Amino acid sequence: MYTKEQATAIKQAFWTAFGQYMSLNLSAEGQKINWINYKTGIKHLYFKMQVDQREAYIAIEMSHPDPGIQELMFEQFVEYKTLLKGYLNEDWKWELHAHNEQYKTVSRISMSLASVSIFKQTDWPALISFFKPRMIALDAFWSDALYSFELFK
Repeated sequence: MYTKEQATAIKQAFWTAFGQYMSLNLSAEGQKINWINYKTGIKHLYFKMQVDQREAYIAIEMSHPDPGIQELMFEQFVEYKTLLKGYLNEDWKWELHAHNEQYKTVSRISMSLASVSIFKQTDWPALISFFKPRMIALDAFWSDALYSFELFK
């Protein structure tokens, strides 16, 4: 078991290593980008990566406080489901009005990787291999789809 400080240091080391590894990749539009804190440009819409001691997941998360607007955002993604799958080359889990770690209602489109831990450095290559192509694919998708979501700004 790790102390809170040790756990924080390990998590920070992983995300720093991932950020350095990803810094070699430009966005779909040829720009330098902060892959860890990806800016969609739409309030309450995030591309989120998370990893703990049991699993990792990557998600498109809609957290608008108004459930109706959140549902409209989700429906907009449903309209782009075929395009999104074309970029990702896999089926993701679609959840309308799920709950996040803080028990807030969110809508989420996600993919997870089980049996990995941020606390096992030997799992880091698998984690990077899981996150990297999916973030790059999300960025490429977003460069095509962003303008259809501008009404949610």
